[in-house]
Amino acid sequence: MRSYPSLRRGLVSALTLAILGTVVAVVLWSGSRSGPERAQADEQKAAHNWPLFGGTVQRNLVNNVERNIPDSFDIEKGKEGNIKWVQELGSRSYGGPVVAGGKIFVGTNNQNPRDPKIQGDKGVVMCFNEADGKFLWQAIYDKQPIGRAVDWPLQGICSSPVVEGNRLWFVNNLAQIVCADVNGDAKTQKVKELWKVDMMKQPLGVVPHNLATCSPLIVGDTLFIITSNGVDLQHINIPAPQAPSFLALDKNTGKVLWQNNLPSVNLIGGKLPIKTLVNRGMLLMHGQWSNPVYTEIDGKGQIVFPGGDGWIYSFNPADGKLIWKFDCNPKDSVYTLGPKGTRNDFVSTPIIYKNRLYIGVGQDPEHDEGVGHLWCIDMTKQGDVSPTLAEWQGDKLTQKDNPNSAKVWHYGGALPKPVAGRKWEFGRTLSTCAIKDDILYVGELSGWFHCLDANTGKPYWTHNMKASTWSSPYIVDGKVFIGNDDNQLLVFQHGKVKKLLNTNDLDGKVRATPVACNGVLYVMTENKLYAISPNGK
Repeated sequence: MRSYPSLRRGLVSALTLAILGTVVAVVLWSGSRSGPERAQADEQKAAHNWPLFGGTVQRNLVNNVERNIPDSFDIEKGKEGNIKWVQELGSRSYGGPVVAGGKIFVGTNNQNPRDPKIQGDKGVVMCFNEADGKFLWQAIYDKQPIGRAVDWPLQGICSSPVVEGNRLWFVNNLAQIVCADVNGDAKTQKVKELWKVDMMKQPLGVVPHNLATCSPLIVGDTLFIITSNGVDLQHINIPAPQAPSFLALDKNTGKVLWQNNLPSVNLIGGKLPIKTLVNRGMLLMHGQWSNPVYTEIDGKGQIVFPGGDGWIYSFNPADGKLIWKFDCNPKDSVYTLGPKGTRNDFVSTPIIYKNRLYIGVGQDPEHDEGVGHLWCIDMTKQGDVSPTLAEWQGDKLTQKDNPNSAKVWHYGGALPKPVAGRKWEFGRTLSTCAIKDDILYVGELSGWFHCLDANTGKPYWTHNMKASTWSSPYIVDGKVFIGNDDNQLLVFQHGKVKKLLNTNDLDGKVRATPVACNGVLYVMTENKLYAISPNGK
């Protein structure tokens, strides 16, 4: 079975928008104010940029600044259909869009070459002018010679860059962390690299599963990266169990400040079979394609890493010391590659809202639909804050409620009896949550779109899009946008009562998340980038 192919994903999907402080908004999380207070201040200073996946370091897909964003458009009518401009991309496009400093950055492949002299499968980051869509420059990378085990065909670059000032950082398809000049080389229309760290080379020795995908995060002078270290192509062994899964680097030089190889560290010296370690939550299952998130609780920073073993880990960003960990799977769950598996990891990205972390579990979408779980986690606790604690005596599991649990609420799991053909309340997801006014929105792979109370997990409404989705919801101008694999962008009115405003047709799957900046909505299909504005102006 193929493993992560088409987004790795959405990761990525997934992609987004909220508001941020300035082009340097990603470094605003220092000082004496709490995270929520600082986020509100950032919005008041917002400069209509979206400089990283999720908009801010808390990754919540909400834009509280933009107004008059169209909820309907017609790509066939051009400007009369609210289309300001459109640009051709490759055949797969999952990274971005990121908008900062008058430029737009996306990750794609080379199946529609900008430079006819450069042919074949490549990883590409493209840069466009925000005002008119003019192509400015591109970064092009050959495929990894090792092959699809670490660099899956045609997936391009799935990493959404992070932009700060005149620099951007991204992870390419070769598992290299790249720091580049946002202006590129004007003469050659190519990237201008400032430094580069190859994670597959020693001393790091990372071996990604299918693709390295992380959308980097910057806090102060530190760059945080999930390496995508994973299993081999046969899903049997971990080629590099001692390699780091999570990195903290100096953003200016690429020097590694600290690293952590959870969860693979649990394999070292282990005597139990790998499958047993995986099912007991002691070892990574597959790949690691989520993204880090940051906040401050009572003035102390937390950098969060969603691990390939299905655990969420929170570290001290200065030295990597573990603060808390949370198992997002039932203790008796079992990991398999198909729909019958009940243990999951993460493709979606966690978000932080009011000192709580929200995350849904899932698997590579090629593993099909399956049971899933959506969690709300209190970030103020320390230690093992999982809902239950487990003890194993041979194959016998004994578990008990954890008095130190950080679970605020849980949504999902198998239903006692199928309802409307559904076997579970919430299924596997690639979708990152969006929360505004204590109302949470999230999609699941099967195409069901959920609206919940962010404080209790109580459902307000659901909607069956009747098409799978890798996209994440995005809230702006009192509306909620989400795309699907039927080439549609659905728009709902924000609120506790379901109201579908429009279903807009496109000419490609919408697997990334829309972004709104300066009165324009940017919608990326697998092969095109659309700029949509009132009256196409």
